[in-house]
Amino acid sequence: MAGELKVALVGNPNTGKSTLFNALTGLNQRVGNFPGVTVDKKVGACKLPDGRTAQIIDLPGTYSLYPKSKDESIVFEVLADRNNTAHPDIVVILADASNLKRNLLLYTQVADLKVPVVIALNMMDLARKAGTEIDIDALSAKLGIQIIPIAARQHENIDKLKEAIAFTSSIPLQLDTIEVESLAPGLISKIKNELLVDKPYTALQMAHQHENLHFLTSQQSDRIEELEQEFSFHSQKAQAAETIARFNFINDVLFDTVKHRDGAFEETLSNRIDKVLTHKVWGFIIFFGILFLIFQSIFAWSEYPMSLIEELFIWLGSTAHSLMPPGVFTDLVVDGILAGLSGVLVFIPQIAILFAFIAILEDTGYMSRVTFMMDKIMRKVGLSGKSVVPLIGGLACAVPSIMSTRNIENWKDRLITIMVTPLVSCSARLPIYTLLISLIVPDKKVFGVINMAGLVLMAMYILSIVSAIVVAWVMKLIIKSRERGYFIMELPVYRLPRWSNIGLTVVEKVKAFVFQAGKVIIAISIILWVLASYGPAAKMDAVEAKYNSPEVKAQYSGAELDRMKSSDKLENSYAGVLGKAIEPAIKPLGYDWKIGIALITSFAAREVFVGTMATIYSVDADDSHVESVREKMKNARNPETGALVFTVASAFSLMVFYAFAMQCMSTLAVVYRETKSWKWPIIQFVYMGVLAYVASLIVYQLLK
Repeated sequence: MAGELKVALVGNPNTGKSTLFNALTGLNQRVGNFPGVTVDKKVGACKLPDGRTAQIIDLPGTYSLYPKSKDESIVFEVLADRNNTAHPDIVVILADASNLKRNLLLYTQVADLKVPVVIALNMMDLARKAGTEIDIDALSAKLGIQIIPIAARQHENIDKLKEAIAFTSSIPLQLDTIEVESLAPGLISKIKNELLVDKPYTALQMAHQHENLHFLTSQQSDRIEELEQEFSFHSQKAQAAETIARFNFINDVLFDTVKHRDGAFEETLSNRIDKVLTHKVWGFIIFFGILFLIFQSIFAWSEYPMSLIEELFIWLGSTAHSLMPPGVFTDLVVDGILAGLSGVLVFIPQIAILFAFIAILEDTGYMSRVTFMMDKIMRKVGLSGKSVVPLIGGLACAVPSIMSTRNIENWKDRLITIMVTPLVSCSARLPIYTLLISLIVPDKKVFGVINMAGLVLMAMYILSIVSAIVVAWVMKLIIKSRERGYFIMELPVYRLPRWSNIGLTVVEKVKAFVFQAGKVIIAISIILWVLASYGPAAKMDAVEAKYNSPEVKAQYSGAELDRMKSSDKLENSYAGVLGKAIEPAIKPLGYDWKIGIALITSFAAREVFVGTMATIYSVDADDSHVESVREKMKNARNPETGALVFTVASAFSLMVFYAFAMQCMSTLAVVYRETKSWKWPIIQFVYMGVLAYVASLIVYQLLK
């Protein structure tokens, strides 16, 4: 039966857990949330040799069962609570063979929960290079479990691991590691009896973590607190005693099963590379060089596939007009849905390139170095080094980045990080930037190789990062707190990128962008098409009368009449009335009422701006020929002055507005969820809105 076996992947960070998850599940993955919390839950399907299908659950990386963040607390919750929907039948612990002593700490804790366990021993090649020899059979005998040496990156022995999973006993066979009950004998016994807990180590962990365990009722948590006072239980002292006992056990196990050759601790290649890549001067120069390459590539490599997508939608629009009968439904499909979708889907190549580069930097281990380097800057503006991870992640999307701030223990650091992360330019801004840049920046190369559009795009991203740092520094002065943060991070060794992993990541990210943005865009495109096609009866009747009059018909050709009539009907529609209402407020920024409509609709999601402009200009145009959104916007003119709508001044002003404005309902919702208050999302919305308006006003007035 499909899904009859649940398998949890557990391991330290940087041991290759995500790589193993991809190797086992391929494209059979989905992402949701663990019950009762907002932590991502990655689940995939894996076919086993005995014909069964295993459900693989990728648990958050952790160094021990004592959590330092909300993500890490999930591991014990899932393993200890049999009623949890993710509770596994088998746990696969992924261990780094080159650092086995540290990795076995987590193993001993999970083993003492008495769930069936298999160890997947990864990175054997690194262990051998470091001069470490592991007697796997002897180690397996000492622990009483199966140990499968694998190379997840090369898919080596993955089939053997599947066999081990398929034929692992449902009864835990691992040997005891330490005397758990000796750590708090009376307390553990009481918790076991009163809360009907059958495993001593589960009872001990409940004593440590009961305040934050979702599967305990408030009455059970209060009772554990009473028992702790009765037995004078001191959590930190008990943790220290447990850790010492576990490492004594690990040392005994490894004494004659792991050998290190003489001279095995010479400087590694990764350390030698780090002397250059994390250098206080050269490191930043190289980082900016990599950014330069990324943004040059986004324009250089995407032009051809983008042109193909544009031509596809032009063909679809023309075909729909020729095959479908004239009428409201055809106009809705062509000018509403197709136009709205084309405005965003055309940017898939650029988004795929951006995500591919980010995935490569993460897969090689370089992104961790960027985090390490940026830690020095973060501390100078009053943030934790851990703030770098959400800020860098903000290049993709602010929502998961804000959720990742749970790893920051210091409340002030976490709050400031949440407040400034949306300033970092996310992938939703990329279509807006590239569209506007294509309208005003000539397709020229500096020195024959440097793309000018790529330079402008890089400048927008640097502006966003610098602004986030400056705003963080200001907030550090305003928000008071006595807490002090710390930043501990393990740098993974450099590895060649795994192209299959990169491909999976890009497909997953692009698919998420298309479906998430697509749903919003279709809904807004339909609403917007209705608002742009219909209006107050008196105004629409006046337009019809004007263009049906013999005097007007005598002055213009049929095509000119259609174009002018479409323009006037749009201006007098409900959307036009709305745009005209806000035009006085945005005119100083260089925007007309059509751009005003896009500003309003894109508060749902920034990328809707492009779809809105496509819909607006489709409704505004006649049906004699179909153009891409870029062509429509490039040729757009002010009906009063005849000047181009999108000039250097107005386009840069618009880019700066979108760089700073909080136009993402999902981000506001997640800020509320993470801060448990509407105060902070409201403050965030207001300060970013004011910053966007003032900055774009200055830009337009300087450049016009």
